[in-house]
Amino acid sequence: MKRVTLLAVFALAFISNSHAQNKKKQDQKAIKSMCGCYDVSFNFAETFQYSNDPNYKPSPVKHDKGLEWVQLVEDSDNKIVMQHLLIVGKADNPYIVKHWRQDWLYENTDLYIYNVNNTWKYISLPKERVKGQWTQKVFQVDDSPRYEGSATWIHADGKSYWENTTDAPLPRREHTIRNDYNVIVRTNKHEIVKEGWIHDQDNSKVVRKEGENDFVLAEEKGFDNYRKVDDSYCKAAQNWWKENQSTWAKVRAKWDGVFNRNKDISLETAVDGKPLYDYLFSDDFSNKEDDINKTIDAFIK
Repeated sequence: MKRVTLLAVFALAFISNSHAQNKKKQDQKAIKSMCGCYDVSFNFAETFQYSNDPNYKPSPVKHDKGLEWVQLVEDSDNKIVMQHLLIVGKADNPYIVKHWRQDWLYENTDLYIYNVNNTWKYISLPKERVKGQWTQKVFQVDDSPRYEGSATWIHADGKSYWENTTDAPLPRREHTIRNDYNVIVRTNKHEIVKEGWIHDQDNSKVVRKEGENDFVLAEEKGFDNYRKVDDSYCKAAQNWWKENQSTWAKVRAKWDGVFNRNKDISLETAVDGKPLYDYLFSDDFSNKEDDINKTIDAFIK
């Protein structure tokens, strides 16, 4: 009887492990399906306002379009790295903008959660809390931190999606025109659809002050639709990445060293009047490892 029981336990463990591995492969397939060439529409609108100021003006409705290449940079069993490259200008003379980056880590316990004033708090989650989950880490154009969160990919009823709520600094479309709030609480949903994928967002614009409860100034809807097109449309971005990938590998390596300290991070918004991306994107900036490291170190408080 005892032998039969042990065999049953081993069989259940084998089935459970096989199921987990199959689920992980589904997750990896969904994540990597976001790579490729896309015709993207970016759409944002404030939906509700809670300001006590009768003269409050919401941000204007935003509709933008662009061609974007999502480059698979790293693909290992527990980590997938994807770089977004925006293609702007005329088709016969395109200009490439290094856009945001997203890393996906399996059952990751180390996260940096945005607080306020360009500061991220390091937290360590228990292993059981992230079992079967993927952390999405989103980075700025200069590969400095932006926001991250952990959640489970769901595959049901013919749908594949991942959803998480986390704190983030103001997006670039807002921080140049708004100073009446200082944190955006983002609910991000990535859904794989037949035509490509959707980045669906429900965001809260929050005023955060030390010693006070957060005040929600307004809510916002974001809907970015990535419609797949033939990869040949993004040839210019593919070529740009081949020429520049070694430089950005050094930048990522420097930031990885910073993140691996597992300590809170606080960054300067500018050094000598210039933000970090101005230095890294300058035509005359050195791509030597020492110069990259010194430049990034100057922004770390």
